[in-house]
Amino acid sequence: MGTSGFFLICVLHSAIALTCGALMVFYSKEIFVFGHGEETASKLQGSTPHDQLLIQTSDSFSGFLLFTIGFLVFMVACVKDLEFQSFFAKGCVLLHISMAVWRFYFESKHEDLAHNWPRHAFGDIALAISWVFFLVYMWRDKYD
Repeated sequence: MGTSGFFLICVLHSAIALTCGALMVFYSKEIFVFGHGEETASKLQGSTPHDQLLIQTSDSFSGFLLFTIGFLVFMVACVKDLEFQSFFAKGCVLLHISMAVWRFYFESKHEDLAHNWPRHAFGDIALAISWVFFLVYMWRDKYD
């Protein structure tokens, strides 16, 4: 499973990042409403036209960055080196756990985001667990 499992997990994470990134670029308002609700979304999108344009530009750039990351993860899926796969998986676990911790420390203290952070952190942890399963399977193959 080592190489094929790595490929499948990378393709899954890539599809998630590509989809979310594209949606952030083209449908940022709808994504805000879906992720946070109508009232919170209107607060997060700014009160003046200048703020709204700045926030929309920032969201589009963030979405483009996420789309690019998804594309890079798709390219990494083709790497066959087991050492690199292990290193990459460990880095992804660290990244997803760091994101969940960031959500706890930042979003839980932000009044408008406080009710959504557990759901978002759960998603980050679920993505990290997929990499942990891959690492456990690699470890099992290595020592069996």
